[in-house]
Amino acid sequence: MEWLKAVQRLRERRLPGVLVTLTSVRGHSPREAGAKMVVSAERTWATVGGGNLEAVAIERARAMLTEGLAVPESLKVSLSDKAPYQHGVQCCGGEVELLLEPLPVVPSVAIFGMGHVGLELARILARHDLELHLVDSRTAQLEPEQLRGLDDAVAGIHVHQVPVLPELVIGELPEGTHVLVMTHDHAEDAALCDAALRAGQLASIGLIGSSAKWSRFRAKLADEGHAPEAIDRITTPIGLPDLGGKEPATIAVSVAARLLQLFAGDPAQTEQQAR
Repeated sequence: MEWLKAVQRLRERRLPGVLVTLTSVRGHSPREAGAKMVVSAERTWATVGGGNLEAVAIERARAMLTEGLAVPESLKVSLSDKAPYQHGVQCCGGEVELLLEPLPVVPSVAIFGMGHVGLELARILARHDLELHLVDSRTAQLEPEQLRGLDDAVAGIHVHQVPVLPELVIGELPEGTHVLVMTHDHAEDAALCDAALRAGQLASIGLIGSSAKWSRFRAKLADEGHAPEAIDRITTPIGLPDLGGKEPATIAVSVAARLLQLFAGDPAQTEQQAR
């Protein structure tokens, strides 16, 4: 199905679109109910009937993209030479109804460190419609047996096994990714924080750890040339401040809840803007 491939292509390229479905037909129409097309800002895939009908649908779909609308809309179009038309007469004689469903760019999250907290967090986030990147320098932490709890994931799962220099993955992440640093090694955490601050495409940066750890990291990042306002982009501790507890599952729930708060606004916003 061309429209289904188009939806998948838009998701892979992290581009928004609108799925247009012909939901009902009264009288004559160029296509039957159930016909679909996909509209992006630059092109279309498949067809719901051509002519004025399709042109009106494309025009409204692109207006929805421009306005950033997330709620589906219904649109009625009369196929009569007596009806108002914008893009040429279409006199099939019927009336159709279209459903325009936005296809948003879903959030992207990268977890660096698949230890106890990282795995619990991945289990929670995997139940949501997002792209989830799992990164660890320890191969065993990303083995299929270890990740079995993600087998029924709703999220798109991307596993990055990087025994050396996991910070290189930072530059490969999609624009607007929320990065969470929680590895087994503080030196690795520090290198990841440095790389995340140097990257320009991230939405937010979170670091797990104590106040003592953060004090050392702030000094180290300053020594490496990062300005105080840049360092302030890193949020630590992570999660909801009023949800206590040190159990991995509790921390994971807290961090996931904070991320969901961000997603409820603009998924591409920075942590700093969200405060």
